[in-house]
Amino acid sequence: MRIGGFQPTSLIDYPDTLSAIIWTVDCNFHCPFCYNPQLVLGEADLIPEEEVLSFLDKRKNVLEGLVISGGEPLLQEDLEEFIRQVKQMGYLIKIDTNGTCPQQLRHLLEQHLVDYVAMDVKAPRDKYPELSGVQGHIQAIQESIGIIKNHAPRYEFRTTVIPHLLSKEDIVDIAEWLQGAEQYYLQQFKSETTLLSPKLASLSPYSKEDLMGMLEKIRPFVKQCDVRGL
Repeated sequence: MRIGGFQPTSLIDYPDTLSAIIWTVDCNFHCPFCYNPQLVLGEADLIPEEEVLSFLDKRKNVLEGLVISGGEPLLQEDLEEFIRQVKQMGYLIKIDTNGTCPQQLRHLLEQHLVDYVAMDVKAPRDKYPELSGVQGHIQAIQESIGIIKNHAPRYEFRTTVIPHLLSKEDIVDIAEWLQGAEQYYLQQFKSETTLLSPKLASLSPYSKEDLMGMLEKIRPFVKQCDVRGL
């Protein structure tokens, strides 16, 4: 496992679960608004897998879960073996994914190795190349949405709402795409961190009123929705 970040404790990243977080190196997207450019570009200092496993073993009677984020975790060839070791300690596993690796995701769910899936839906179908920074992947993303809705024990979809790149109409289009999903969250854009594209650093986020207006528009399409990061 190429691990480029580690947080020993989180109260918010795995809903209702005291967890640790790891961030894996490498991603097949180059989203201009990415908050972890060092992972996407492969510039993060690697943390030994054994160090993380040792920590988790010592904290297994305190922590409940592990969040595996990225980058794109499903690109890691030894992810399954790593998860099996963590599951043997009694941990719940949450995976954050961009949805481009549906077969890997399906396999982990079929093996009962993942307890919660969070998928970032970057944009409506026609804007995916602009928001993801790459071409293609729509078929894989569509497949992942179906797999998650039908097979994940718990899940959420989420979209970071980028001013000038995503409009209210775009958010409604995404919600229609996710029709019937259990949970869909709008995430406030934050420019005060290092972004993959420095050009976005000058963008002001949508106002609370704007985001709450979007929220009302998407309520008919999903079972539960909310705004994060206000």
